[in-house]
Amino acid sequence: MKHMNEYRDPELAKLYLEKIAKTVTQPWSIMEVCGGQTHSLVKNGIIDMLPKDITMIHGPGCPVCVTSLSLIDKAIHLAVNENVILCSFGDMLRVPGSKISLLEAKAKGAAIRILYSPLEAVKIAGDNPDREVVFFAVGFETTAPANALSVIHAHRKGLSNYSILASHVLVPPAMEAVINDKESKIDGFLAAGHVCTIMGNAEYYPLSSQYKVPIVVTGFEPIDILQGILMVVRQLEQKKYVVENQYARIVREEGNTAAQKVIFEVFEIKDQTWRGIGTIPKSGYAVKEKYASYDANKKFSITIDEAPEHPECISGEIMKGIKKPFECPQFGKKCKPSFPLGAPMVSSEGACAAYFHFSGSVEV
Repeated sequence: MKHMNEYRDPELAKLYLEKIAKTVTQPWSIMEVCGGQTHSLVKNGIIDMLPKDITMIHGPGCPVCVTSLSLIDKAIHLAVNENVILCSFGDMLRVPGSKISLLEAKAKGAAIRILYSPLEAVKIAGDNPDREVVFFAVGFETTAPANALSVIHAHRKGLSNYSILASHVLVPPAMEAVINDKESKIDGFLAAGHVCTIMGNAEYYPLSSQYKVPIVVTGFEPIDILQGILMVVRQLEQKKYVVENQYARIVREEGNTAAQKVIFEVFEIKDQTWRGIGTIPKSGYAVKEKYASYDANKKFSITIDEAPEHPECISGEIMKGIKKPFECPQFGKKCKPSFPLGAPMVSSEGACAAYFHFSGSVEV
């Protein structure tokens, strides 16, 4: 805890806030990409303490939130209609599909199991050779190594009854998409430190150079966030547009090359549909043909059309940073964690959930 406390030191936080206030001379809009960063901003009251010229924009950095409706519906179909044991991380269960959620399907008797690791799903497949086992592989680049490793592990064990339903989304293409959105105004980014731990920083240099935006790879503790904001503001005030690494205690320039090797053994890059945003080119991972027998999309050949979002949900505008959660007419009314209209109110990384749970420090 001593190691963590230094990144939550109130006096150090005050010092960084003073430095930010002394540095900023004009309005700037900064997007924190990751939902974990959003929660840190809101939970710790940082948004309220920043100078009025600093506007934090909440990005699409919640993989559960951007998993397409059709994939959720497909997961539900597999569990309900295909006699599949469907395994998933817990935060996917309450995300609404077009009709019901995985949690509702589980309550109706579907074989849905909550796991902490995809390797647990491989064990379940080994213990149940007469049942198909599918792991709902959701996440950014951060969780891709473990999901890929589960495929490699199943292949080595000769398991023919294991597959993954992949919904991996990639951060840099999403950042480019929101930069190019006509309604978005972003002057700089706090990049997701955990993603860069895996992938390194190289993918951000072209973005920073082409679009003239500072990108600071940032951690998740209050001091990380404040230091990252200060680094972005200093660049903006000096008209500098480079990639910097605030999270140097964890992130290395080249990332985790062993993890990258595992990812690209199993996955290849493809276009991906982001819930509430649309299709972003080259923004997802698909299982390579070499491991096609472990790809639930191919194994079960299910086609489910993308359903429309709930008509009163503005999650797409929230995840692109165009609107804040409290600007939704249904925030805290029809839409609550106990009855969410959209995914950002469900996930532990969703912006709407952050504002709902920690609304004492934000406008509602």
